[in-house]
Amino acid sequence: MTLQPTDYPQGRVAWILAAVFLAYFTSNYFISTSMVAMPHIAAELDGMPLFSWAIAIPALLSALTTLIFAKLSDLFGRRLILLVSLAAILVGAVLSALCHSFVFLIFGLSVIGLGQGAVQPLCFTVLGDMFEPARRNRWAGLLNLSSGAAALFGPSLAGWLVDQLTWRLLFWLLVPLALLSAAAILFSLPRGDRTRSHPLDLGGASLLAVATSTLIVGLCLGGGSLPWLSFPVLGLIGTSLLFWLLFLRSEAGQPEPILDPHLAGSRVFLTAALAALLSFFGLTAISTYFPLFLQGVQGASATLSGQVITPYSFLISFMGVPTGLALARLRRYKWMYIAGYGVLAAALFGLYGFTARTASGWGFFVSTVAGLGLGTIPTINTLIVQSAFSKRLLGAATGGIFFFVAMGRAIAPAILGSVLQAARLETSLKSIFLIGAVTMLLSFLLIVTIPEISLQSANPD
Repeated sequence: MTLQPTDYPQGRVAWILAAVFLAYFTSNYFISTSMVAMPHIAAELDGMPLFSWAIAIPALLSALTTLIFAKLSDLFGRRLILLVSLAAILVGAVLSALCHSFVFLIFGLSVIGLGQGAVQPLCFTVLGDMFEPARRNRWAGLLNLSSGAAALFGPSLAGWLVDQLTWRLLFWLLVPLALLSAAAILFSLPRGDRTRSHPLDLGGASLLAVATSTLIVGLCLGGGSLPWLSFPVLGLIGTSLLFWLLFLRSEAGQPEPILDPHLAGSRVFLTAALAALLSFFGLTAISTYFPLFLQGVQGASATLSGQVITPYSFLISFMGVPTGLALARLRRYKWMYIAGYGVLAAALFGLYGFTARTASGWGFFVSTVAGLGLGTIPTINTLIVQSAFSKRLLGAATGGIFFFVAMGRAIAPAILGSVLQAARLETSLKSIFLIGAVTMLLSFLLIVTIPEISLQSANPD
């Protein structure tokens, strides 16, 4: 059930916030370390041909659980679903640490993805449950302190462990973090009792699973293992389109839909969601393929590439703090939205100009500029969709925006991975940077059209 602010005992608010911050840190630790370590892991396990699969398949499962777990949290409470999500991260971390092939690593990462897709949106949803909009804006910004800590130390830690010890320690360190987070959630969050009599939409969940999985597999195969116009690739993408239509049709008559049709009626939601999905071509170019460019084209060590990407990772999180505080005070977000996407587009066009001889100082500069631009966007995304809907749809709305983010995270590497195999490494990566820059520009143009709504009025029941 969705708890009201008065349902949270005042004496436990601090403990609940600490538990949420720890869970959010755990989720972001994995993100900030894996992107730096993945090129080395792929090289060691002879998995470079499957590099895009290691990103797209876990992101696909994250997208599925983002929606399904968000709906389950509305039905059964945030605590139970957060515990299940953290358990998946724990199991996936152990499997990844013990793997001896890249295919098995993808399986372990996919298990982590099952939990990863739910932890972040549920953390924001708990804050939405606890606080009215004015205080929610502030705490949503402050939540980024925990991800900022992970982003500040994660990339450099990952680079050092990869160069000096073993990448497997990155996953072993995730185990105690997941255990501590689960214990904190278990003993702090109130128990959520089921209050709705309608069952989960299992039929819709099945249709969604087929629609998304056939799309991602088709995109991963296209241009790499098989030509884009081959029968298997076209068949998979056509199957995906068919099941998307069946899914959307089935959701209209469901009492507890996985993707609530009310979300489609909000121009704010649709604009923010589509811009976020498109922007992931640019974000994937920076977070995943820029470290590969540093290590594979410029010959940088994993430690140096981790240091270069650190400003980007840290500022993504840190900028959410002043963003949340500014939103609580100024009550306007569109100018920050436009500036964020505009700066990101400029950073991607700058990255396209990099060569094997570009000084590492320029890498730090572009990383910093991109982090400044991106840092404002996730907090704004979450707060505007939470303000656009009633409390009954709070979990669905938060899960919905994170679903589009996760789909972008899955689709982008699936398509960009085929570009990576089309030519020699430097040429392919520069093409990826150009595609990222163009799609980021499209996201910027979308955001220019977004309407501005109040972030201060209380959500109706």
